[in-house]
Order: sequence, then structure tokens, then C-alpha cells
Amino acid sequence: MLPPRVRHAPLFMTFCLGLMVVSCGRDRTADDGNARAPGSTSARRPKVALVMKSLANDFFKSMADGAESHHRAHAGEYELVVNGIKDESDLGQQVALVEQMIGSGVSAIVIAPADSRALVPVLRRALARGIVVVNIDNRLDSAVLAQEGVDIPFVGPDNRAGARKVGDVLASRLKQGDEVAILEGIPTAYNGQQRRLGFEEAMREHGMRIVAVQSAAWEQDKAFSVVSAWMRERPALKAVLASNDNMALGAAAAIRQASRVGEVQVVGFDNIGAVQSLLQDGRILATADQHADRLATFGIEYALDLIKGKSRPHDRETDVDIIAPRASR
Repeated sequence: MLPPRVRHAPLFMTFCLGLMVVSCGRDRTADDGNARAPGSTSARRPKVALVMKSLANDFFKSMADGAESHHRAHAGEYELVVNGIKDESDLGQQVALVEQMIGSGVSAIVIAPADSRALVPVLRRALARGIVVVNIDNRLDSAVLAQEGVDIPFVGPDNRAGARKVGDVLASRLKQGDEVAILEGIPTAYNGQQRRLGFEEAMREHGMRIVAVQSAAWEQDKAFSVVSAWMRERPALKAVLASNDNMALGAAAAIRQASRVGEVQVVGFDNIGAVQSLLQDGRILATADQHADRLATFGIEYALDLIKGKSRPHDRETDVDIIAPRASR
């Protein structure tokens, strides 16, 4: 028969192990109690996802560059994921990107939505997971936000006011009664709607005749095709107002092919690098600069403030400047 000391050793070890398990379980419960949903702060750096539209557009390349520059200067404060879709009409891909970011456990999503309505349901799911969402560039539809019962702050410029100012510059080079046409973006995009309205208001106020409005879906090639048709069908046309610079480039190319440079004016919106030479030689009269690089930075900084609880969600308007180097000459 074993001595009592040895005989009771297994019981003693079992008791100790039991204490260890209870202790570990209590620690885990405490950790779980302090654990946060994917969108909130923790001991790790918050991860911010910037989800943009087409990276083939110089505007969004500038936005990505601005975000990455800001991250390099604040690398100890947060992690950054930058992504975008192949073209601006690929709504399904952008929805998939947001779902991917939700699944990866990001703390915040800063999004320039390709469509003002289609992205709202997936962003509602992000909010339900505790992820901070900030809307930049293209405002989400207020009616759909209300329908989904969510509040997502917008950080960006007044597109309507900016387009109106661009239209005012163009009007200074035209005469009352001149025929003008508008190239709009994707019709369901709020920023495209607002730019069209701003152009229309300016043209009507100055007495111009709007003879055509057609979407080129933000794309240069489509704009070239549309304006080429206008050059054949509308010999009295005096100006094309393009809702972004990609389309302005397509319009300028079509006007040049039709040998009507100087006869038909072009204005755009975004001030991308590709239009700078055309602004200087007058093939594009004016554009609006909404500072894509700073727009991304503002969105990221606001998202970080929301994560830290420093702010309550509300809209923030950013600057838009008119670039018209030859208009005043």
C-alpha cells in the first residue's frame, strides 16, 4: 500500500490543474469582455481600408498617393489597406471589396463609392460589425441611408457649387444663345448628378442653350464617341461641359479630330495630371480641383478620430478650387 503522501499526489495535481483551467478561463473571459468588434480600437494599431473607384483614373491614383503619403508619416498610428476597382461601373466588384474588408477585420472603411445607392446595404453590414465608415468624394444617397437606418458621414466638396463655378468661367467665353452640351457621369452617382445640376444652373443663368445631355460613364473612350457624334450632328455647338476630366480628355480629342479646336470649348472637373498640358494650350478651358490627395487624408484622419471617440459623425465640407489658366487672358 502506498504511503498517504504518494497516494494523494494525483488528487493534488488534478486540483492544481483545475485551478489553472479556471484561472485561464477567467482571463479569457476578461479579455473577451474587453474585446472589441472588428471596427473598434484595441491594443493593436487600427487598420483603415481605403476603397476607391477606378485606379485607371488619375484622380484616384492621386487619392491613393495622398493616403500612402499620410500613412508613411503616421505609420505608428494605424495600418493602411488601399484598393480600388478596375472601372467605375463595376459595382459588384466594389461591393465584394467592402465584404472582403469586413471579413479581414478592418477598423474603418473610407470609401469613394462607385454608386450612391448600391453600396449602402454592404456598408450597413460593416457598421453592424462595429466598423467605422466614412464616405468621401461621391456622397451616398440620403434616402437610401434613411431606408437602411444608418448614418454615414460625408467628407468632400460641394460638387454642385464647383461645377457652377466652372460653368461661369465657360460662360465668360460664350455669347447668350450659344449651344452647349453636357457629358454626365454614371447617372446614379450623386457627385455626377450634382455636377450636372451645377453646369445646368450656370448655363441657364447666362442664357446658353443646353441642346444635349448624355452619360459617358466617366470614361474617356465613351466621351470620345459621344462627342464625335455631336461634332457631326451639331455644327452650331460651342461648348462641352464634362463632369470629369477623363471625359473632358475624350471630348477634346473628338473636337480635335473634327478640326474644331478653338471653335468648341471644353471644361472638366478634377484637375488630373493628364489635363495640365491641355489647360495650358487652351484645348480645355477650365476644371475644378477638389484635391484628391487631401480628400483621402481628410477621410482617414476623420475615421481615426471616430475610432478614438474624438468626434461624432457629421458631414465635413472640403475645398474645391477652379483652375482656368487661360480663361482670364
